[in-house]
Formats: sequence, structure tokens, C-alpha cells
Amino acid sequence: MTSISLSLSGGRGVFLSTSHLQSKAKKIGSFAQVFVDKRGFRGGRVVAMAHKSEDEWRAILSPDQFRILRQKGTEYPGTGLYDKFYEEGVYSCAGCGTPLYKSTAKFNSGCGWPAFFEGLPGAINRNADPDGMRVEITCAACGGHLGHVFKGEGFRTPTDERHCVNSISLKFTPANAN
Repeated sequence: MTSISLSLSGGRGVFLSTSHLQSKAKKIGSFAQVFVDKRGFRGGRVVAMAHKSEDEWRAILSPDQFRILRQKGTEYPGTGLYDKFYEEGVYSCAGCGTPLYKSTAKFNSGCGWPAFFEGLPGAINRNADPDGMRVEITCAACGGHLGHVFKGEGFRTPTDERHCVNSISLKFTPANAN
């Protein structure tokens, strides 16, 4: 069963009633349940979350995408499509299509995975791994596992961060695509 969650806090005057959201969901058809998420208002826009069952994710993702995005797997270093890929455009979540990174934030870290120094505002959540050794990054819209973020490694980037992202978690759209 799929549901949509809208983040509506932050005092910006963006409010929708639950009954309004449910009527919109009925018009969409496949969305059977709607609820308001208590996450914050992000970047001046409402963030909609698509919650799918494991079976729904399996139906739309390849087995490798499912293993990485939904089961927090990692692709082998140097094997991903976007490791040494530097075209101009936007990288979106392969699970839900939410834009995550601009190509201008991508850099060559030599780690074997695509590296970015920052994501788009409100697009990425950070969660400390249970062992406390790393910080996981996930898509804020669908919760898909992207990889991990590392700080203080000395890369000459504006943030001194490295978002180490699995290529299979991403879908690239060229800047000139219309």
C-alpha cells in the first residue's frame, strides 16, 4: 500500500486538511492512505514522501537497486556508472525521482564512488549508523539509502564534506534535456 506524507511545519502558512489530502489521494488512485509527517518544512517547499511496501519497491526497482536503496547495500568501488562521469545536469534518486545533487557539486575523490560536496537543500537526510562510525545519507522523499557522508578529509571543497554515493542509487538528467 502506498501513502503520501507532507511536511508542513515551519510557520510558512502552508496548511492542508487531512480530508483535503485524502480526497486528492483518491483522485490519484494508487495512493490509498495519506497522513501528515512531523518532519520539518524543507527549503521553502512542501516535501511529499511516497511510502511503498517492500513488494511495491521490488516491482519498480531492479534487484541491485533494491539491495542498495532499500536494504542499505553498497556497490563495489569503481563499478558504478557515475564514478568517473562529469556531464552537466542533475542527479536524482533512482527510487522516487527526487532531485538530490547538481553536477556542479560533484568532484573526483578517487574513492571509487561518485562524490559530492553538498546535496540540494532539503533533499538528503543524515542518520548516524548504529556503530557511530559513519553517517548514512538517505533520500528525504523516499528514504532510499544513498551512501555515507564523511567530514574533514581535507578535500578542497566548499564544505569539506564527501557524500560517497552509490551510482545505482542515482539517475542522471542532462542539463540540456527538455
